[in-house]
Amino acid sequence: MWFRRTAAQSIATRLFLSAAVWSIAILLVAGILLSAIYRRTAEQAFDQRLGVYLRALVADVAAPADEKGTVGEELSEPQFELALSGWYWQITRLDGDDPQIQASRSLFAARLPRLADLGIPAGVGGARSGYAIGPDDRRLRIDERVIDTGDSGRYLVQVAATTEEIEAEIWRFNLALAATFAVLALALVGSTALQVRYGLRPLRLLQDQVASIRRGRSEKIVGEFPDDLRQLASEVNLLIVSNREIVERARTHVGNLAHVLKTPLSVITNEARTENSPFAQKICEQAAIMGDQVTYYLDRARVAARSGVIGSTTDVKPVIEGLVRTFQKIYLDRGITFTAEVPDQLRFRGERQDLEEMIGNLIDNAAKWARSTIAVTVGQSADSALDRSLLFRIDDDGPGLPAASREAALKRGRRLDESKPGSGLGLSIVVDLASVYGGALTLEDGPQGGLRASLRLPAV
Repeated sequence: MWFRRTAAQSIATRLFLSAAVWSIAILLVAGILLSAIYRRTAEQAFDQRLGVYLRALVADVAAPADEKGTVGEELSEPQFELALSGWYWQITRLDGDDPQIQASRSLFAARLPRLADLGIPAGVGGARSGYAIGPDDRRLRIDERVIDTGDSGRYLVQVAATTEEIEAEIWRFNLALAATFAVLALALVGSTALQVRYGLRPLRLLQDQVASIRRGRSEKIVGEFPDDLRQLASEVNLLIVSNREIVERARTHVGNLAHVLKTPLSVITNEARTENSPFAQKICEQAAIMGDQVTYYLDRARVAARSGVIGSTTDVKPVIEGLVRTFQKIYLDRGITFTAEVPDQLRFRGERQDLEEMIGNLIDNAAKWARSTIAVTVGQSADSALDRSLLFRIDDDGPGLPAASREAALKRGRRLDESKPGSGLGLSIVVDLASVYGGALTLEDGPQGGLRASLRLPAV
């Protein structure tokens, strides 16, 4: 699931996240390793300190009888004298039925546990080092060694110290390490963000250039790009030129086809009109139908060709205002009031004549049914960062249209009321033109009690 979400994100986000995750992971692993190395080093240094005391005790035990003094008197650590201070030594004679134990004053009446009993293996020379719970339930680091003095007997010599000191030292190191690595992580993440932003800047510029072409603000990609993007920009420019050439050839072929078909149809119609017979009338009728069909589909082909032209745009407000003025004159005798609310700077991503035909058909259809007013409003919605839509609403105060009849009204050639003038092609033409541009037409109840036609088309 995480991979799917990552795959759907932008290249900049993916690069930043991958670099940031790897940087933090590497720092985390490095921090753990450094902490472990420092702990091991601190333990070795602590063991060396305990080893010094252990060797001093061993020397006292192994000294000849005439040279022996008080065991442990040469140790320089004053905490061996303080009760339960955390620093202890203990000497246990192992050969004998009743083990003799000598210990530091700090042990008071307690005894140190044996590492051999805890399963800690012996190292070089039989010495052992490890952790155990000592007096007052404190965790101790213990070094111990068994020595054999010959006739004087065998002894277990132990030196122990609380781990609080070493743990505090390790904690301070880990805290400083974490603070240092946190600052380093922030610096790495910040530098990664700057690198990604700087590195992908040409790609964003290329995106802006392509968007400018799509919106009709420029005709080709211009500017300096890195070597790995320069070839892409050239290919896109060639693709735009090729698209325009293909569309132009398609327009030429459509015009030629229209001329080739309409001329024979006109000849057939003229010849049929010279006779006054049912057969001639039928020929005229069918020829007229054929002419309408040819015109319809050729117009649709021309629209499809025009819609494929990259960068074709149209200002909306002049088109709407011009149509409103025209229909006010056409329906002047009926006293219909036309109003239009169109914000400035709205642009349709398509040809002007197609927009005029779609909106003109919708206004004309509304005027046939309106009693007194027709309102045209245009708004814009952002479906995404790159895709925007224009929403045209044409409202009338006529009788409206039942929901069950609306789908039939959008079909080609369907007229729901034969008393009204027209061929029944107006709304279907709007549907076909809108579909070519990826738009849609819907009919619904209007706020004035009549019908509302909502047309959605691509915006710049």
